[in-house]
This record gives sequence, structure tokens and C-alpha cells, in this order.
Amino acid sequence: MTDLTVERARLTYVPAQPTAADHAGIIPMSLRSVHFVMPGGVDDPAAPSGGNAYDRRVCLDLPGFGWQVTRHAVPGTWPRPDAAARDALARTLRDLPDDTVVLLDGLVACGVPETVVPEAQRLRLAVLVHLPLGDETGLDPAVAADLDGRERAVLRAAGAVIATSDWAVRRLVSHHGLAPDRVHVAAPGADIAPLAPGTDGVSRLLCVAAVTPRKGQHRLVEALATVRDLPWTCECVGGLGHDPAYVAHLRELIARYGLADRLHLTGPRSGAALDASYAAADLMVLTSYAETYGMAVTEALARGIPVLATDVGGLPEAVGRAPDGGVPGILVPPEDPAALAAELRGWFGEPDVRRRLKAAARGRRAALDGWAATARSLAGVLGRLPEPPRRAA
Repeated sequence: MTDLTVERARLTYVPAQPTAADHAGIIPMSLRSVHFVMPGGVDDPAAPSGGNAYDRRVCLDLPGFGWQVTRHAVPGTWPRPDAAARDALARTLRDLPDDTVVLLDGLVACGVPETVVPEAQRLRLAVLVHLPLGDETGLDPAVAADLDGRERAVLRAAGAVIATSDWAVRRLVSHHGLAPDRVHVAAPGADIAPLAPGTDGVSRLLCVAAVTPRKGQHRLVEALATVRDLPWTCECVGGLGHDPAYVAHLRELIARYGLADRLHLTGPRSGAALDASYAAADLMVLTSYAETYGMAVTEALARGIPVLATDVGGLPEAVGRAPDGGVPGILVPPEDPAALAAELRGWFGEPDVRRRLKAAARGRRAALDGWAATARSLAGVLGRLPEPPRRAA
């Protein structure tokens, strides 16, 4: 995943409650224990990400499906940490007793096979892949190839691999040569929120994503520059600290096209501030180069907001369909700002298109899976982890 940029601090959060069917299926009489190893910045509001939001949320919901969670947040510049971070991860794993069930965020695990693979001989390891490491945009080819090989070694050693979309499962199986029965999907859930009233029903655009090359905001700027005659405004909500050079380039591009009064980089938002941004939105736009799912998309659909996005990775799954078959969004080819601009003109100029998309978005909203489904899927995988080779021998 991903790492889509969605953070919401829910003051009225109620943990998922298992159903009778859940009790009959996977929940034991007493809670089992899982140790969840995740990035050190998982709780940092200044650096939100979809992966961090996913990790935090499943920690809250897994107890409802039979698993007590112990969190281990390991600081470091993952997936390429320094020696101190590698040592901290090694200590964390080494201190766990044999046969312990461990869920590792792939951002932490997949770059350090020299640390993780030996522990797979005695621990029951599952790796949660939000985004394949080599799929990050802008990597030097040699770096991407190195990360790719490291990830392959870790995933082949793990007892199970968990991805956040069916597309990501297929990608991991084919790219790393994994056995299909060892790779599982646990798609992000969504909290149904009040319908967004919007602004005027058409002109307020919203992009929720970290400002990084992978999220491709420069393509959005280029597309918007060609439709300056339309009465749009656009708010880009997301962290600005991941790639300062890209943020500087984006600001220069906005100024060059004379869009500074209409297109705003607001930085990260959470809680009520993020809710307010969604409430004012008429259309969600996302111009990513790579996504394993797209939590920002379902956050928008959970409010009945239609989506205009690039046709990459797991985004078509996130957009999905309403129960009546209606499609709540428009997907455009990647690397094609002209196609994005053409669809924006259609959005502004064709009331029937807007009505159809909004109706489908509301239908999709009612059919979205909640986070209980995510936790249920994870619990099922954890409960079926095989014995580590050393114990099995």
C-alpha cells in the first residue's frame, strides 16, 4: 500500500465487534498474542501515511477477533536503516521466545533479510506489504534492484505474506515467485462518514496524498494548468517532509503556471481538520504512479465523493462499483495529464455525468467493507501460520 496519505483521529471510535459467525470460525476461547513490528513514526501526525493508519487501526480491531497485540515501533530510515536501527530490530526479534507469532510491517522487514530471515527459523512470521519496495517512484535502478532482491528473500522466508489488494497479491506472487497459497489479501476498511455537502457540487477539488514523486502531484498541476478557464479550486492535503526537493519543484511549477491562488499545498491534516477538507470537496483527484490500494479513495467514497484517479495498481479495486453496477469514479491512463484535463472538462461541462458519478459514489459508500473485515482477514492468516522450520524439525 501502500502508502497512501490518510489519517483520521476518531474521537468516537468503537472497536469492531465480532459476530456469532466470527466466534464460530476463528476466535478461540482466550486471546492469543501477536507481536506487531512497525515503523517508529507510526504515530507521528506530521508524517501521516496510509500504511501507518492501517497499522494503528488493526491494532485496535484485532482483539475483537481473538488476538492481543503487542506493538514494537522501531525507529529508523526504513527500508534502508542505519546500523543502530538494524540492531534495534535484531534485539526486538531476538528477545521474543521461540514460536512467537510476529506480524512485521514490510517497510521495516523487507529491506533487512540478514536480520529477518534467520529469525524465520524459530518465529512464526507474517509480513504485511503495503507497497513493494522496488515500486517506489524515483529510485535509482541499482537501488530498486537491491531492494527488490532483499524483499524477495524476506518474503520467501516468511510463513505468510499479506497484501492490501488482490492486485498486490498477484504482483507479489508473480514478481517474487511466491507460492499463491502463502500470499493473502487483507484490504483496508473504511469508516462510513456523513455525506459530504461539498461546495457548489462541482468546483472544489481535493487531493489527499503525501507530496512525493510517487503520488504524482506535478501531473495534477499540469492538467489543471490547461483548464484554467474553469472555476476550480484545489486543495492538496498531505505531508510535505518526505521529499523536500519534490515539494520545492511542485511549488515552482504552481507559481510558473500562475495557480498559487487556486491550488494550495496545505500539509498534513487529521481529525476534524481532515474531515472538514473532505466535507468541502466535490471531487477527489489522485494522480499516483503506483498504489497497492488507495485508502484516500475509499475515505472519499465513504462520504459519497466521486473520484478521478489514475488507472494504476489497486486503485480500480478501491474505486469499485456500487451494488447496482454504477462506477463511482473515472480512471485515466497514467502519464497522461491531457486525459486528466479532458475528464475534468467533462466533469464541469456535463451535469448528467456528475449526477451519475455522485449516485454511484453514494451506492458504493453503503457497500464499503469496514475495518472489522480487515481484522478478520488478518486474524485468519495469523491463526494459520505454520510452525517455524526449526520447531517442525
